[in-house]
Amino acid sequence: MSVNPHVAAVAGMATEPSRAAMLTILLDGRRHTAGELASMAGIKPQTASFHLAKMVAADVVAVSSQGRHRYYGIRSAEVAGVMESLLSIARPVQIRSLRQSTEDRAIRHARTCYDHLAGSVGVQVTDALLRMGALADEQDRFVLTEDGERFLARFGIDMPAVRRQRRSFLHKCLDWSERYPHLGGALGHALLERLLFLQWIERQPDTRAVRVTPAGIQGLRETFGVALEQAAAPR
Repeated sequence: MSVNPHVAAVAGMATEPSRAAMLTILLDGRRHTAGELASMAGIKPQTASFHLAKMVAADVVAVSSQGRHRYYGIRSAEVAGVMESLLSIARPVQIRSLRQSTEDRAIRHARTCYDHLAGSVGVQVTDALLRMGALADEQDRFVLTEDGERFLARFGIDMPAVRRQRRSFLHKCLDWSERYPHLGGALGHALLERLLFLQWIERQPDTRAVRVTPAGIQGLRETFGVALEQAAAPR
């Protein structure tokens, strides 16, 4: 049997606590400097740089330079999917402070899963698309229906451009906090970008939690039939 020796190297990137912490932070889909990641992960800058070099070498993290700074991000949606799967089976973090409790509620309510919407809001939007017949659930995958194609085009998503992307068009992504799939892939990314453009959701600093705005609460109710209550954003 042929064995790929690089599997262990890639899997090992998530076995060290500092690396796992930074990979989880990078699920916000943004690029961060080593200093930013060190601060958010609660580790020394030298430690962050050491582990980032290892993750870049393993092709788990990508790095780009801009001026004097180097910015790090998760290499691909596939890497992000593995991290989200690991989070779904990991033991929950013990909440020890009011701040942790507030952050945990915000993350579970609405967050980015690399480049698409996750959390309770992401699952509810996906469920709404299934109920209205825009998506069909075929056990191991989602399928976009003709009605769904028209609905999302009317919503302002450039469907031909989404289909031209060299990546998975749409797939089920198991939500670690809801234990239910949300919409991933290029279509999930396009939907997230549209919601950000409409200012129905807003990114929050230093977290992958996103805030649903008052306009978003109204828009999601009127367009998708999703009734939400605003969750507090972390401070």
